[in-house]
Amino acid sequence: MTEPIRVLICEDQELVRTGYVTIFSAQPDIVVVGEAADGRAAVEAARRLRPDVIVMDVRMPVLDGIEATRQLTGPGVETPVKVLVVTTFNVDEYVYEALRAGASGFLLKDTPPARLVDGVRTIARGDSLLDPAVTRNLIGHFAERLRPTDTSRPEREAVVRALTPRELEVLEHLAAGLSNAEIAAELVISTETVKTYVSRILTKLDLRDRVQAVVLAYRTGLVSNTG
Repeated sequence: MTEPIRVLICEDQELVRTGYVTIFSAQPDIVVVGEAADGRAAVEAARRLRPDVIVMDVRMPVLDGIEATRQLTGPGVETPVKVLVVTTFNVDEYVYEALRAGASGFLLKDTPPARLVDGVRTIARGDSLLDPAVTRNLIGHFAERLRPTDTSRPEREAVVRALTPRELEVLEHLAAGLSNAEIAAELVISTETVKTYVSRILTKLDLRDRVQAVVLAYRTGLVSNTG
């Protein structure tokens, strides 16, 4: 029997937090291992409980959800935890910063319960919760902020050395917001082959998911913000 997905709920509003607990506790494959009402408590609970997925609010007292996410899964963290950000904001500054901090994806607080549950399962599997349309929207909103600098040149060179020409091509399409099926059509290869390339890219670059790949591609200038 497969072990249930261990979830930590981090939300400062007690009513919302209780709602999440009720929703997840009703699922046979999910168990709520803890709750936290502020960012600092979230970090402490996550390090102690080691959940599979953290459901993280953005605006919380003591320490906000973005900084809590950074401390738990950002650059330099040896054993990162997967974070699903649930926010009242759409693709805006808060969500962007959360993704850069290491979150695996986001949902809005008015998301239907079934979608929320499916989101936790998606992230637990190791996938990112950003569909291609959202990825394109994210890029469109934050192209200026993703513009490469001189300090990103060594990182770009390291990426080019690590990937084959074909893998670089797949990364460019992925960063443009294309789905696996769309990439397959563009490159005239099978969807399964694309999945293999994406997996290799993430492994070689030590990236957790497609979200991180998109940010890396733009930050290093592998993909042009101006098209």
